[in-house]
Amino acid sequence: MNPEAPDSRRAAAIEARLGEAERQLGRDPARAEALAAEVLALAPGHPAARLFQGIARRLAGRPAEAAAILGPLCEELSDAPLPALQLGLALRESGDDAGAVGAMRQAVERRPDYAEAWLALAHLLTATGDAEGAAEAYARYVPLALAGPRLAEARAALEANRDGEAEMLLRRHLEGHPRDVVALRLLASVAFRARRFEQAETLLRESLRLLPGYREAREALVAVLLRRAKPAEAVAELDRLLAESPGDATLIKRKAAALLRFLEYGEAADLFRQLLRQRPDDARLQASLGHCLRILGRTGESLAAYRRAVELAPASGEAWWDLANLKTWRASEEDIETLRARLADPALPEEDRLHFHFALGKALDDAGDYAAAFHHYAEGNRLRRPGAPWDPERFTAQVERWRALFTPEYVAARRGSGIAAADPVFIVGLPRSGSTLVEQILGSHPAVEATTELPHLPVLAEELAARHPGAPWPDLLANVDADALRQLGQAYLDRTRAWRKLGRPRFTDKLPNNFELVGLIHLALPAARIIDVRRDPMACGFSLFRHLFARGQHFSYSLEHIGRYYADYVRLMDHWDAVLPGRVYRLSYAALVEDTEAEVRRLLAACGLPFDPACLRFYENERAVATASSEQVRRPVFREGLDHWRHFAPWLRPLEAALAAAAVRFQPSTLL
Repeated sequence: MNPEAPDSRRAAAIEARLGEAERQLGRDPARAEALAAEVLALAPGHPAARLFQGIARRLAGRPAEAAAILGPLCEELSDAPLPALQLGLALRESGDDAGAVGAMRQAVERRPDYAEAWLALAHLLTATGDAEGAAEAYARYVPLALAGPRLAEARAALEANRDGEAEMLLRRHLEGHPRDVVALRLLASVAFRARRFEQAETLLRESLRLLPGYREAREALVAVLLRRAKPAEAVAELDRLLAESPGDATLIKRKAAALLRFLEYGEAADLFRQLLRQRPDDARLQASLGHCLRILGRTGESLAAYRRAVELAPASGEAWWDLANLKTWRASEEDIETLRARLADPALPEEDRLHFHFALGKALDDAGDYAAAFHHYAEGNRLRRPGAPWDPERFTAQVERWRALFTPEYVAARRGSGIAAADPVFIVGLPRSGSTLVEQILGSHPAVEATTELPHLPVLAEELAARHPGAPWPDLLANVDADALRQLGQAYLDRTRAWRKLGRPRFTDKLPNNFELVGLIHLALPAARIIDVRRDPMACGFSLFRHLFARGQHFSYSLEHIGRYYADYVRLMDHWDAVLPGRVYRLSYAALVEDTEAEVRRLLAACGLPFDPACLRFYENERAVATASSEQVRRPVFREGLDHWRHFAPWLRPLEAALAAAAVRFQPSTLL
C-alpha cells in the first residue's frame, strides 16, 4: 500500500473543490462559499479557499464579511494582485471609498498590466470625483484591454470584417463585464458599421457615463452624432475634447465641419482662419475658408481664398475645381493653358485628373467652346463613375415598391396619423432644378426661415428601418403604426428646431431627394407643405452632368442614368399626385423665370402665406446659401439657364433617348 495515497487523494479533492468553487463564483456564490468551506476543513488557512470564500461573500452581498477575510489575506500574500483588487471591491461596496482606493492601487502596483484592476480603479475614482486620477487610470486600462486576451478574439473578428462574430463575442463578454467601456465602444463600432446609429450612440453614451475621460469613445460619439444629423451635440462633444487638447488641429477642423452642418458658417470661417494662422500654406484650409465665404455671400474674399489654394497646390485638381465651381470665376487664357498642361501629364493621379476635366470643361463652357467643354465634362464623368456606382434597375425597383405600398387604401387606413404641425415646407425635386431659388424666395418672406438641405428626414427613415431588421425598405412601413408615425414626425420637428435660428413660424427643408419620401411626409407631418420644383428635363439633366457633386447623386455621372432617374422621379411624383391629390404643389422653373411675380404669388398662396413684396427682392436677402447656386440667387432672375443646354444638344442624345423611352412629360405650374 502506498503511504502517500491518502495525501494524494486529499490534494486531488482540494483541487477539485477549488476548481468547482472558481467556476461557481459567477453563477452560485453560495455554492462557491460552501465548496471553499469544505477545502478549509481539509486544509485550514488554505489561501485560495480563503480568497474564494471572500469573493463569494462579496458577490452574495456581504461585503463587510468579505473584507474581514480579504484584508488579512492581502497582507499575507503581499505580491498577489487579485486579493488586493477583491479587497478594494469589497471596501467600496461597504462604503469605505478611501480604503478601496488604497487596495486597488496596491493591486496595480503589484501587477502594472492588470487591466481589470485599472478599470475598477478608474470607475472608483470617477465616482469619488477624482477626474485626474480617473483619467490616468483609464489611460492605463484602455491599451491593456485592447491588447489583452479577453477582447482579442472580438477585435480580430472586427478587423477581418466578421461583424456578426464580433458582435456575438462582445455581447457574451459584456454579460459578465457589463461595465467594460472598451467592449462597449467596440460593440458601438459594430453597430455603426451595421448602420444602427441609434444603438451606437446609446452604447457610446453608456461607455462615457462609466468613464467620462474615455477620449476614443467621445471621438466615436462625435462621428455617430454627425451621422444622426445632430451636429449641435457633436460640437458640444468636440468642445469637451478641445478643453483637454486646445490646439488639436484635427479636432478644430472637425468642429468647423460640424458647424458648417449646423449653419454656423461665420464661426466655422473663424476656426479655419485660426488654423491658417498656424498653417498658412495649407491649401485645403484655404479652400475650406473659401467655401465658408462663398456661402456667406462674400464672393470676392471667397475667390481670393480659392486662388490662394490653387497657388499653394497648383497640381491639385480639387483646388482648381473649387475655383471653377465659383460661378463668377472666368478663366483666363493662362488658366486654360495651365489646366490643359496638367491634363497632359501622364503621371497625374486619376482623382486629380477628373477634377481637372470638370474645371477645364467649365472654363471652356464659359468661353463658348462647347464641343471641347463637353469632351472634358464627359471625361470627368467617365472617371467619376467607378467611384460613384449607380444601379438604375435598383432605383426603379425602389420606386415600384413605393407605388405598390402607397395605395389609396393604405393611405385611408392611416388617416389622422402623424403630427399636425404646419411648420415645415419641403422643397423637393432633382438637384439643379431651381430649388435654391425657390428656397431663397420663400426665405425672404417674414414668416419663413430658409434653412438648407436638412438631412433629418432620411436619417429618421434610416433609423426607423434599423428598428425593423430584415424587412426591406419601404415595405416595412406596412407594419408601422400611428404611434411610430407620430414619433417620427415629432422627432423631425425636435431635431430641426436647432436650425431655426430666427424664430419664424415656418421653415424650409430643401433636400431634393425627399421626393422619394413624400408619402412618409404625408403620414408623419400631414400639415406640412410640399413643393415640387420641376425643370425641363434636358436643361436639368445637362446641368447635373456638368456638375461634380461633393457627395451623393451618383446617378448624375451618366447621361443615360440621368434620363432614367428623371423618368423614375416623374413616375413617382405622378403616383403621389394620384394617391395624395392636392398634397404637392408643382412649380415650373421656366414659368418662374418668365413671369416671376405671378408664380411667386401662386407659390405663397400654396404655402398658405400672404403675398409679401420682399419675396420679389429675394436677391437682397443676405442669408447664407450653402448650395452650388449660392451666387445665382443673389441676383435677379435671369433667363440664360433656361436654354444653355441647347449649345450641347448634339452630344446629349443618350439623355434624350432615355427620356423618350420613358415617355417623360413636362408640365407647367399647377396646384393639383
